[in-house]
Amino acid sequence: MRHERPSNPGEARSSALWGKGTGGQSRGSALWGRGGRSGIALLALVVSVVIPAAGIAGGNQHAAVPADLMAAAQANPDATFDVIVQGDNNGTERVVREVKENGGQLKKAFRSISGASAQISGKDLLQLARDSHIVAITRNESLSLVGNGDWDVTDPADAAMWRQVLGAPSLWDQPAVTCAVSLLGIKLDPNCVPSLGSTAPQAPAIAIVDTGIDAAKTADFGSRVIARVNFSSKEPTATGDPSGHGTMVAGVAAGNGSAYPGVARNAPLVDVRVASSQGEALTSDVVAAVDWIIANKSVHNIRVANFSLVGTSSASFRFDPLDKAVEKLWFNGIVVVTAVGNNGNPTNPVGIGAPANDPFVITVGALDIAGTASVSDDRRASWSAYGSTADGFMKPDVSAPGRWIVGPVPTGSVIHARKTNRVVAPGYMWMSGTSFAAPMVAGAAAQMLARNPGLSPDQVKGALMQTARYIAASDPGAGVGEIDAAAAAKLTSAPNPNANLYAFVRDGSFDAEAWSNHVRSNANWTQSNWTVANWTSANWTASNWVSSNWTASNWVSSNWTASNWTASNWTVATDEE
Repeated sequence: MRHERPSNPGEARSSALWGKGTGGQSRGSALWGRGGRSGIALLALVVSVVIPAAGIAGGNQHAAVPADLMAAAQANPDATFDVIVQGDNNGTERVVREVKENGGQLKKAFRSISGASAQISGKDLLQLARDSHIVAITRNESLSLVGNGDWDVTDPADAAMWRQVLGAPSLWDQPAVTCAVSLLGIKLDPNCVPSLGSTAPQAPAIAIVDTGIDAAKTADFGSRVIARVNFSSKEPTATGDPSGHGTMVAGVAAGNGSAYPGVARNAPLVDVRVASSQGEALTSDVVAAVDWIIANKSVHNIRVANFSLVGTSSASFRFDPLDKAVEKLWFNGIVVVTAVGNNGNPTNPVGIGAPANDPFVITVGALDIAGTASVSDDRRASWSAYGSTADGFMKPDVSAPGRWIVGPVPTGSVIHARKTNRVVAPGYMWMSGTSFAAPMVAGAAAQMLARNPGLSPDQVKGALMQTARYIAASDPGAGVGEIDAAAAAKLTSAPNPNANLYAFVRDGSFDAEAWSNHVRSNANWTQSNWTVANWTSANWTASNWVSSNWTASNWVSSNWTASNWTASNWTVATDEE
């Protein structure tokens, strides 16, 4: 990926996600294109992506398989591989049949994607890859939690300040304020501002896809943990939250403790456990969890799902099963919020794993707020990942505070035992990571839906991006900026940042093959979507997007070269192999 330096730095406005506009009149999208004075988008950045495979199933082409997996199967024909197999639009039953007929041992059949997890030998994998009904075969990848790192500590004031930075208190119940007056009617406290009391509308449920939630922490959650289910294949009989990670994520999103409250303080919580006490999770467990959320979304009014976990390797969203699964949540009306990851580089972009790499969902980076309520000194935490996905989309979309975050943690949990120096009060610890920035956005999304339940996931994403506050140009990687939960909750409608992708959504699924074929042959595929009316100078002014944001020094050919994303990363199995 490469951004060219604007020829007129005083006029052009460069943006990590939105691209380059001219004269402050329009804001294009680096996901989608570049806007000019006429509001007509120009070249879409995604066309520069190197398509990593010759295609997916169809005609003489068969399954897309990562090159390392194909090589391992060829070198070890009798070895057993733990994989996820995806099929064409004939559905999961056809995939299950093909897996069994080709010698595989079925583990789980999925509903959110046309696929299944299986154990299969190397020689049988090679045979299955030639099946014309199989689209992709990928490893059942391990996912990692993104909040356990030993990051250096900043000002302890961050522990409370982040709520003020987000405007979270304005989303909560507010008692009436009356000002005492003298007999002459003069206010005794000249700084007192009278106000009417208000009650926050009831938020919908947030699914916390994590290590579990300790529902015994009633000071934080009351009786709002309304359902729980365990999909962890590592610890299938575990209860509660032996790790502690999920409880803290839930507390940041929707805790109601008097000392360390979260964002959506009245939101019900759905405990969807996928990871072990040691933070181990498999892609197949998370996809099975997505199946359950979709099946039960109406029962529990689930409108938001938080994923503070990320894959350990970059992959194309066109083939990754976890991306396919979270897209199903999105298309079923559930806002998906995911952490971008903690594998960031202080100065350079990195690869982005699933599900953070998916263009539809809201991917969140972490900020260091320097212990102040001012956004002017906020910076991307050096370990917060940013960069281009394998398909050419910039991530994260937005950012939120992610350092020195205090939340509830079970006293008997693994995190509590390992990080005793982080205990700030009985049952509360500080942690840092994009794991804890993400649930701030999830809580904000729930409060937005409480006020405007008719908002679609795309509108929620658009509102959060439209109201985000600019972050200093000296350190790229915060997306369009830091979320303003209070401002976003006031919007009743917002533009759809995913608009151009919907031309390829058919029957509730994204047609990745049609998209990639179209992008190859249509450089201006987005020109009619991003006009002056969408992103005006009132939203993104000259002071927001300056030429120093995204210059040639940030995105140079040495960062993302043909050697990074080439056809050698993926192979397409054919009958000739």
